[in-house]
Amino acid sequence: MGITRKQVVSFFVLLACVAGLSLSAFAEDKLKVGFVYISPIGDAGWTYQHDLGRLELEKRLGDKIQTKYIDSVPEGPEAERVIRDLAKSGHDLIFTTSFGYMNPTLKVAKMFPKVSFEHSTGYKTAKNVGTYMCRFYEARYLTGIIAGEMTKSNTLGYIAAFPIPEVIRGINAFTLGAKSVNPDIEVKVIWVNSWFDPGKEREASEALITQGADVITHHTDSTAPTMTAEEKGVYAIAYHSDMSKYGPNAHLTAATHVYGNFYVKTAQAVLDGTWKPETVWSGIKEGSIELAPINSAVPADVVAHVEAVTQGIASGSMHPFQGPIKDQSGKVVVAAGKSLTDDDLLGMNYYVEGVLGKFPK
Repeated sequence: MGITRKQVVSFFVLLACVAGLSLSAFAEDKLKVGFVYISPIGDAGWTYQHDLGRLELEKRLGDKIQTKYIDSVPEGPEAERVIRDLAKSGHDLIFTTSFGYMNPTLKVAKMFPKVSFEHSTGYKTAKNVGTYMCRFYEARYLTGIIAGEMTKSNTLGYIAAFPIPEVIRGINAFTLGAKSVNPDIEVKVIWVNSWFDPGKEREASEALITQGADVITHHTDSTAPTMTAEEKGVYAIAYHSDMSKYGPNAHLTAATHVYGNFYVKTAQAVLDGTWKPETVWSGIKEGSIELAPINSAVPADVVAHVEAVTQGIASGSMHPFQGPIKDQSGKVVVAAGKSLTDDDLLGMNYYVEGVLGKFPK
């Protein structure tokens, strides 16, 4: 069994007492925690939510820790360099917060076996690499209910980043939520092949609105879809964080995620010497997924229905991917009385019935 940080400190404290030395000479080093972000922090979006978690970590663990973040880091070689530099500069715990950081994180982790790494949204672990992700699809289903009730055209628009299971789950959950209250809806998807590109997100939003969408949502990082919806007089459902100040009339709600508790728990485990790599997937039940305040334009009975479904998801009595569910071709992919398993969800590679367009290769 390895010696923990606390055991080392206790040993030196004992020596200090015996020798009559000042305890300050053996003060415990702060845990250095690094964060790598894909986009600018700003005041809304994916990176903003992670940074709120970092600030919560600083608030709750105080002088036990010291944090550092580097934002706007592209996925690929640059990410590997940044992660390696954090490890070389003495960071004991490093959070890498984008899907494309997975392989760079694993590569650097091999070089620094004593450093603890946590990768967000990935699926590969190692001896010193854990993964964490929120069940975004739970909130997506809830926002789909709102969109299905609020649309007049029965056409919903979805701006998507990359065709990976995480994003596809969101599209499908949103569609299923909408169809649960409005079987006539259709969802049009535009892929922008970027996590954060306000220009592309605006163009995609405008295109969807031109095609008849009167409620749009997105799995991208910027506020551009909400701002475009406000300008065009349609509704928007934001992602990652509350974006209502960018579209007070358009913004119906947002699917948001909360990381503070996870960051605090993980850092404390490293401090205590009890951290071990795990695969963490948390949602409404754990408080990791929430909806932003719902616009007063949404009728009270719709809000009540959303709250009831939220409670059902939290209790486990309801699952967003609960059968019967058909894919685009009409094939039954989830039988009545069954629900998708986590393995099924993690490998999702098809559209459900109601999503228009070809599935991207």
